[in-house]
Amino acid sequence: MGPLNGVMVVEMGGIGPGPMCAMLLAEMGATVLRIERKVPAKVGLARPRKLDLLLRSRGSVAVDLKSPAGVEFLLKLVARADGLIESFRPGVMERLGLGPEPCMARNAKLVYGRMTGWGQTGPLAQAAAHDLNYVALTGVVHANGQAGQAPNVPMNVIGDFGGGALYLAMGLLAGIIEARTSGKGQVVDAAIVDGVTSLQTYFWGMRAAGLWSDTRGANSIDGGSHFCQVYACADGEYVSIAAVEDQFYAELLRRMEVNPAAIGNHMDRNNWARGREVLAARFKTKTRNEWCSLLEGADCCFAPVLSRAEAPAHPHMRARGNFVEVDGVVQPAPAPKFSRTPGMTPTAPEEITPANADRALAAWIEPAEIAALRAAGTIL
Repeated sequence: MGPLNGVMVVEMGGIGPGPMCAMLLAEMGATVLRIERKVPAKVGLARPRKLDLLLRSRGSVAVDLKSPAGVEFLLKLVARADGLIESFRPGVMERLGLGPEPCMARNAKLVYGRMTGWGQTGPLAQAAAHDLNYVALTGVVHANGQAGQAPNVPMNVIGDFGGGALYLAMGLLAGIIEARTSGKGQVVDAAIVDGVTSLQTYFWGMRAAGLWSDTRGANSIDGGSHFCQVYACADGEYVSIAAVEDQFYAELLRRMEVNPAAIGNHMDRNNWARGREVLAARFKTKTRNEWCSLLEGADCCFAPVLSRAEAPAHPHMRARGNFVEVDGVVQPAPAPKFSRTPGMTPTAPEEITPANADRALAAWIEPAEIAALRAAGTIL
């Protein structure tokens, strides 16, 4: 059931990047148990549980963590775990009696993953914020948008899920691998500001080389050029091109029947505005589907701009199996793909019921203990 078969992870219930990390690990074969509150916390974007897709592919149990019995129950789970995921503000787990010290006292090999926006330390560590705020501090928001206009608000793919969930998953797995050699666990401090800063390493090198400007929309691959751009078609739909290299750019113009002399050297910034005018006018002469028939699959770095409603039906996405339907809900399939130990097919998020909790806990504790915990009101 995936390359992480045998890895055990306790997930403290949270929102956003913590659950995304847990989902990734579960769908690569890890046994992940999500711990939720007996009284659910209020969230800003409430929806039916079956549509909270980041909760898929693992079981959950509601626990009274304000009781000594609930804390002791968690520590027993930790004693069996390879990793733990928590995404509260710094200090919350310590106040519950479940910080790194008591947990690692029970399990010296535990890798304790902490997911926050600002990090465990620093002047902003205790400040409330969301994805946009974290990403703004890193330079990404300033760089995102058109020249002469206000920065765009990026989706939280960059912060919560790219700089957050993926870096936490990588850190947890690295820690678990190391612990199998050293016999010692450690704390992974995964902050979104750290991950997003790391994701920009390429651009810091380009900037130092004088090849990247801090001016928004003034660079070759940020919308400043005509050869890495989106264009409107005759039907109001859009296409994307990213013909940066000479050979791809030449092939694009050839297939579009555009004379290179009408634009000039495509790497000369003085020609970019003219290039946008020429290509914009040409793309307006055909529909998106017509351009797809001429350009898609050719060496000119082209793709249609698809909506989420359209993406699952595209032949390439279908051939790759990039979407699945689970319990009537179309959603992304697990990634990446493994040749020998493929991960699991996603299962729908489960409601927290005694039967579902019993099934989820079966890999962790004995049935008699589950019954005793429920009788005492420690778990639902």
